Amino acid sequence: MRVVVAMSGGVDSSVAAALLAGQGHDVIGLSMQLYDQRGEHAFGSCCSLDDLHDARRVAAAIGIPHYIVNFERQFQETVVANFVGEYVAGRTPLPCAHCNSDLKFSTLLERALGLDAELVATGHYARVDASDDGRWLLRRGLDPAKDQSYFLFSLTQDQLARASFPIGTLTKPEVRAHARQLGLRVADKADSQEICFVPDGDYAAFVERQAPAAVKAGAIADEEGRALATHEGVHRFTIGQRKGLGISSSAPLYVLRIDAESGQVTVGPRAALERRELTASQVTWTAGDVPETWRAVAAQIRHRHHAAPGRVRALPGGRAAFECDEPLSAVTPGQAAVFYDGDLVVGGGWID
Repeated sequence: MRVVVAMSGGVDSSVAAALLAGQGHDVIGLSMQLYDQRGEHAFGSCCSLDDLHDARRVAAAIGIPHYIVNFERQFQETVVANFVGEYVAGRTPLPCAHCNSDLKFSTLLERALGLDAELVATGHYARVDASDDGRWLLRRGLDPAKDQSYFLFSLTQDQLARASFPIGTLTKPEVRAHARQLGLRVADKADSQEICFVPDGDYAAFVERQAPAAVKAGAIADEEGRALATHEGVHRFTIGQRKGLGISSSAPLYVLRIDAESGQVTVGPRAALERRELTASQVTWTAGDVPETWRAVAAQIRHRHHAAPGRVRALPGGRAAFECDEPLSAVTPGQAAVFYDGDLVVGGGWID
């Protein structure tokens, strides 16, 4: 079987490619150039020029062809523009989910089909299998510390039918052990921890460079609307934020609400962050089964969040409602809410 493997230059995608090649598949490695490597601003340790070189060396070591495809325009339009727009709108974006599903899978699948490949494989810690009734099911990776199914909820049934996650049944130590056995130079390469296009973590400065005209000052107010301070733009805040408010208070204050239109950021006590309900938009019912009535699930509202039990149902217009058994803290617009039934991804969407 011919398989296209997305090779980032890290150990996970390298081992994914090596495992498939070792199983006798006709493997083609594709690496994505996502931004101008000669650009004014340095990028991080993900998808850098060094990563592209590492991917090429790994491909040579395991004996597969390797190509670099230029996705700079798609990356800017799909990931960077969304990142900036969400912060300007007072929401907190999740660029890795947009990159993985909206860019990597959709665009690589087009390239794969052009190469007569049947599958697109990545180094994600997730699993996919077929149900008895023919639906494709996305499941958590077996390593709970590395599971990345949260970032893949928007994969459609057509995309899942052509998706392969060769390391989804492995732990990270097992992946590194495979790389060492194969003599791959990336065996002990560190994982990327930052957003690739904001390596210094200064999201506000990045947004200001990208959209200077959209940044405007506003007020920080308490729950009664009393002004406590001023700020230099809503893009500097996220729900649940405590540090960097510039306010002296006898009790800790947290960001409760962000109104991009008025520019007001509302702060208050931690208890005021609790919510038992949320709605989500642009929902994908990943498992192919739309819950028209309430269905028991557990919702994960951040990557490292422990999924909270509750119930979900579909709403008109591609939306969903979730009710939690216990209060959730810091439900953040712009982040993903992913609904699980055990290790099965039922679906997910973007928190309103």
